[in-house]
Order: sequence, then structure tokens, then C-alpha cells
Amino acid sequence: QVQLVESGGGLVQAGGSLRLACAASGGTFSNYVMGWFRQAPGKEREFVGALRWADDITYYGDAVKGRFTISRDNAKNTVYLQMNSLKPEDTAVYYCALEVDPIIYTSARRYDYWGQGTQVTVSS
Repeated sequence: QVQLVESGGGLVQAGGSLRLACAASGGTFSNYVMGWFRQAPGKEREFVGALRWADDITYYGDAVKGRFTISRDNAKNTVYLQMNSLKPEDTAVYYCALEVDPIIYTSARRYDYWGQGTQVTVSS
């Protein structure tokens, strides 16, 4: 069974950086898409970005474009979300999610497996 485990969240000052990791297990992921979403209190879950495992194609939401980068480590079945120039409005619970389809979608409903989430708090 597919499992996704996030790590790396925490508290950081505005302008700082954090790197989240999502370790995947229980399957082969060469033809899948790994996405990152976030959800702040009282708000809908928001697409952050995604990476297509087969060819490293990435796509980002407008709110994070140019500041966040997604990468992967094949040997560890792990995807990373490098977050730079963090802002207080980036504060949210961050989730990784797996889509068993090679097309990158921005809707959370297209994703089949989810991690438990990790809190990121950016202080001003």
C-alpha cells in the first residue's frame, strides 16, 4: 500500500527558507506525479506545485512561482519542496500527494494518496 510521509516543517522568520521532504513507499512511482498542496485555517486546499516523476517536469502555483522548487531523489523515493523567501502568507499545513497518472493536475481531487501533512509557520 502506498504511503507518503512528510517531514521538515517548522517555524521560520519571513525571508527564510525551509525544505520539506515527502518519502514514498509501497509502490513504484516512475510514471506518477507528486504534488504539494497547502491549507491554511479557514481556507481551501491550495495547489503549490507538482513534479512528474518520469521526466522531472515541474509546474507551480502562481503564489509560489520563483520562490519554491520541487526536486526528487530516485534512490530514496523522496520528493523535496525547497521554499525560499518565505512570507507570513505561506503559513499552512503542507501536504504531499501522489497522482497515479502522468498528467499534472492542480486539483486536489485528482490525487489518489496523501501524506499526513506538516505545519509550516512563517513569522513576520
